[in-house]
Amino acid sequence: MKICIIGTGYVGLVTGPCLAELGNVITCVDNNEDKIKQLKEGVIPIYEPGLDEIIHRNVEQGRISFTTSIEEGVKKSDIIFIAVSTPPKPNGQADLSSVANVAQQVAYSMDSYKVIVDKSTVPVKTGEKVAETIKRYNKHNIDFDVVSNPEFLREGSAVMDFMHPDRIVIGVTSQRAAKIMTELYEPLGAQIMITNIKSAEIIKHASNSFLAMKISFANELASVCELAGADIEEVVAGMGSDSRIGRAFLNAGIGYGGSCFPKDVSAFIRIAEDLGHDFHILKEVERINREQRERFIKKIEDTLWVVKDKQIGILGLAFKPNTDDMRSAPSIDIINHLQAEGASIRAYDPEAMKVAEKLLEDVMFCKDPYEVADGSDALVICTEWDEFKNIDLERIRKLLTHPIIIDGRNIFVPGDMDRNGFLYKSIGR
Repeated sequence: MKICIIGTGYVGLVTGPCLAELGNVITCVDNNEDKIKQLKEGVIPIYEPGLDEIIHRNVEQGRISFTTSIEEGVKKSDIIFIAVSTPPKPNGQADLSSVANVAQQVAYSMDSYKVIVDKSTVPVKTGEKVAETIKRYNKHNIDFDVVSNPEFLREGSAVMDFMHPDRIVIGVTSQRAAKIMTELYEPLGAQIMITNIKSAEIIKHASNSFLAMKISFANELASVCELAGADIEEVVAGMGSDSRIGRAFLNAGIGYGGSCFPKDVSAFIRIAEDLGHDFHILKEVERINREQRERFIKKIEDTLWVVKDKQIGILGLAFKPNTDDMRSAPSIDIINHLQAEGASIRAYDPEAMKVAEKLLEDVMFCKDPYEVADGSDALVICTEWDEFKNIDLERIRKLLTHPIIIDGRNIFVPGDMDRNGFLYKSIGR
């Protein structure tokens, strides 16, 4: 099939190449001329495991091209994916201006029947607005269908998630569109769920909000475990072995970040309010997530007593491992607070330091964990990269001024750290 992907952020730049890998011909469109120029030169603007190889392979085989022209992409394609950003407004509501603008331009450019797919995370009833916009600006009354096809990609494993999905949700208003979208995704061999458009739109927000709720529950539970003298890792292992609950996303830590959970929880609260419902539980999820970072900062301060004039080493800057994404990363709040209290910061992340350099001031970015530890009064772990799980702890202990590790991701076993001579603080243990 011939497909146009409008928007080359995380969603578009994974969706397009993965669909090309299935044998489709893809035109990727973005209004950022510098980004398109980079992509044409083979420079991939984001770090995502496996993505670089897929893009280069399919460019070489002629299945992917890049352009700034929506008209070009639409005229060449049968299916149009809208994968532009929907950032939050100050009130939490999603900013749909890019979606509206793209819908209008698609309407101007259509010359034959098209399936227009909302891939961006959008509030319920957006599909109706997209259809209204296209109908209004579609001067030649070209036939079309609008589809909602939410993405469930996790940064750090997005290529794997696309190629091996738990399910594919397709919201439609016509059997014609359902048939086309089913044929598109059949090669993946996954469960395909056909729903109405409004249900598909809510499924995305409901899924992410529920997962955020599981994380916040684990973090609240961790506080109870610390007070009771229990071990959060043992508790969630016991809970997660229940098939009704499951172990995934029951990880205590310093809270969720990234581009999806904070934005989607906030947006879903606002969506519910607009529909006349007060979503109390999600407001608590947001509060718990904010407070978890504050609790962790207090743990650092309690351990060091006074952070002023201390050198603190930070391991991990990205909001999660296997990505360079710094959006809503807990490390930003933690570093900013410690600096405001007079601490100096050394930091290292395997992939995110180029991005972090634009967001953080007066931080010494280091080449590896050992340079971070050298002369530091404590080491703080903010991201659970595998590299950190395998560091030479004896070497780290000798480099630190004081053998203190404050672990926000529970990557080490407390007993092992005690035996290695560390003062070790973690979450819920």
